[in-house]
Amino acid sequence: MYQKPSILKDIVDNTPLPIAVYTGDNLTIEMANASMINTWGKGDDIIGKTYLEVLPEVKNQNFFEDASNVLKTGIPFHGKNKKVDLVINGVPTTYYFDYSFIPLFDAEGNTYAVMNTGVDVTDLFLAKQSVQSAEERLRIAIDSSGMGTYEMDLLTKEVKTTGNFRDVFSTTDIIDRDELVLQLHPDDLAVRDTAYKKAEETGELSYEARVLKKGESPRWIKVNGKIIRDEKNNPVSIIGTIQDINEHKEFQEELKKQVAENTDQLRRSNDDLLHFANIVSHDLREPIRKIKIFNGLIKNEKEAVFSENALKYMSKIDQSSERMQNIIEGILAYSTADKNKQYIEDIDLNETIENIKTDLELIIKEKNAILVTCDLPVIQGAPILINQLFYNLIQNALKFSKADQPPRVIITSKTTSIDGADAIEITIKDNGIGLESDYVEKIFGAFERLHSKDQYEGNGLGLALCRKIAKRHNGTITAQGEKDNGAEFIVTLPLHQKEDNI
Repeated sequence: MYQKPSILKDIVDNTPLPIAVYTGDNLTIEMANASMINTWGKGDDIIGKTYLEVLPEVKNQNFFEDASNVLKTGIPFHGKNKKVDLVINGVPTTYYFDYSFIPLFDAEGNTYAVMNTGVDVTDLFLAKQSVQSAEERLRIAIDSSGMGTYEMDLLTKEVKTTGNFRDVFSTTDIIDRDELVLQLHPDDLAVRDTAYKKAEETGELSYEARVLKKGESPRWIKVNGKIIRDEKNNPVSIIGTIQDINEHKEFQEELKKQVAENTDQLRRSNDDLLHFANIVSHDLREPIRKIKIFNGLIKNEKEAVFSENALKYMSKIDQSSERMQNIIEGILAYSTADKNKQYIEDIDLNETIENIKTDLELIIKEKNAILVTCDLPVIQGAPILINQLFYNLIQNALKFSKADQPPRVIITSKTTSIDGADAIEITIKDNGIGLESDYVEKIFGAFERLHSKDQYEGNGLGLALCRKIAKRHNGTITAQGEKDNGAEFIVTLPLHQKEDNI
C-alpha cells in the first residue's frame, strides 16, 4: 500500500547544509544527512555510533564538550570561523566552520537531543586572512616609507587617517577637513585649491604644501589622492597618501643654491675668458706685428752690416714672433668658437680645400708636398668654422712630415649617415711621423702636445678646435695611425643642419 513520504526527512536529507542529531551522554549519532556524512569523510556506516567513535581526532578540540553542555543545559552554542582538524579518507586536513549545537525539546520541555549544523567557510576564511595579511604588509610598507594614508568623506568632510599622517598633522585617527586646512601654510592654499579643481576633471589629486606646527619650522608634504565616485558619477570621497618630503625639499633648495653659485662662477669665468680673448685680439697682436715689422726693417737696412750671429738672432726673433702669433690666434679661435652664433650657409667643400691650398702654398712648395683630393659635396655649415677645421687638419699633415721624404696628403670621402640623416665621411691621410694608438683621443684635448715645441711649431689647440667645430656641426672627428707610418683623421659631417644657425 502507498505510504506518504516524510517531507521533513526529505528536506533534511537533501539540503546542502550538513545536519546531524546526537542523543545520550556519549552523543550517539541518530541521524546524519548526506552532506554531513560527506563532510566527515568516514563512510556511510555511522548511524548508531558515538560522536567520538566517528571523529576521534576532535577529542581535544572541545566540540564534544560544547555539544554535551547544550544537551545538559538546553542552551544553544554557536561557533564562528572555528578551526577543525579532520582526518578525511585517511588524510589530515584543516577546515574552518561556522557551526551550531541546537537543543531539541520534547513535549514536556526536556532536552532529548542535540542538532548539529555547520557551514564550511574554509575558502572564505583563508581569503580574509590573505586580505588581512596583504593589508598589514601594505600598512607596514607605507609606514616605513614615511607615508600616511587618509580617506576623506566629501559630504561630511570627515577625514580618517592612519600611520604617519597623524605624526605630520598631530591629529587623531578622525578629524575634520577644515581643521587640517588650517594647519597649511597660507601661501600654499592657492596651490591646494588649484589641485582640487584639477582633480574634479582628472580624478587625480596631487600637490605640495607646508604644514605649520607651533614651535617648529614649516615642513613640506606631498599629497596624492584619487576621487571615488558613486553609481551616479558623483564624487563621494578621496582616498590617498601624504608623504613628508621636507628633507627632499631642503636638498632641492641646497642644490639650487649650489647650481646658482656655480652658474655665477661659470658666467664670470666665461666673461673673463671673453675679456681675455679681447685683450689677446686687440692688445697682444699689435705688439707682435710691430716686432715682426721692425725686425724686417732692420734686416733689410741696406747700409747696415750684420754679423752671422746677428742674422741668426734676427731669424730667431722672426721664428719666435711667428710662434707667438700662432699661439695668440689659436687661443682666440678656441675661446670664441662657442661664443657667437654662426649662420648656416651652403659650403662647397671643393672650393674650401682649394682656398686652403692657396693659404698653405708656401709650406707646400717648401716641402715639395703632394695633395691628392677627390670630388667633395656641398654641405651646410658655418663657412669660417668649416674652413678652420680642414685648414688645421691639412696644416697638421704638412707639419708632422718625415724629414727624409716629401709630405703626401690624400683626401677621400664616402657617403654615410648620422642618426638616419645623410652625411659625408672625409678622410685625411698622410705619410708623416704618425701617432700611437694610445694617443688617438689625447690629441683632441686642449693644449695637448705629443712633441716638443722645438721640434714642431704649434699651440696645442688646433685639434681641440677641430673637435669643437665638428661637434658644433652635429658631426664627429676621430683619428688613427701608427708610429712612423702616417696618421689618418676621419671627419663625419651631416649634409644638412636642422637649425638656421649653430
